[in-house]
Amino acid sequence: MQFLLLIYDAEANFSNMSPEEVGAMYQEYGKFTQEITAAGKHRAGGQLKPISSASTVRVRNGKRVVTDGPFAETKEQLGGYYLVEAADLDDAIAMAGKIPSARTGSIEVRPLWVREARADSAKG
Repeated sequence: MQFLLLIYDAEANFSNMSPEEVGAMYQEYGKFTQEITAAGKHRAGGQLKPISSASTVRVRNGKRVVTDGPFAETKEQLGGYYLVEAADLDDAIAMAGKIPSARTGSIEVRPLWVREARADSAKG
């Protein structure tokens, strides 16, 4: 099964860290990524730019409305993700607990829908 591990933390936490602390955290992320890659569980991942660079798009009454920033005001912001292959939810939760930001923020574990391709959809 594939799971998305969504990494939430307060952006202010990083701006309050020393360069050495930031470097140490990135080393921990690198070690975690190497660990799940070696185990054949890493599918994708990435760090997001700050929320100040985000845009939210909504369509209401046929009109597109774009606003600056994230969808909702929260104390923690979505900062990155891992797409992983896990045996089950317990395995995905175990991986999430090893993500460095789990100590200061939270990791949301979400299973992905698996949709079977319809045989007739391949026909032109």
